[in-house]
Amino acid sequence: MEKINGCIQCSVDTCAYHDQWEEYCTLRTIQVGCTAAQPKSCDCTECASFKAKGGSDR
Repeated sequence: MEKINGCIQCSVDTCAYHDQWEEYCTLRTIQVGCTAAQPKSCDCTECASFKAKGGSDR
């Protein structure tokens, strides 16, 4: 497992980049994307760097 990035907190433990012991991402950087044409809340955004454990993206 890669070293945690203390600047990126993450609670998505189904992501391949989630640290197995702490609530942090192990990527150096992430991409944040939109799920709506004109986002107005957190619900309209997503971590576009997500990769499911064991394989495919999204």
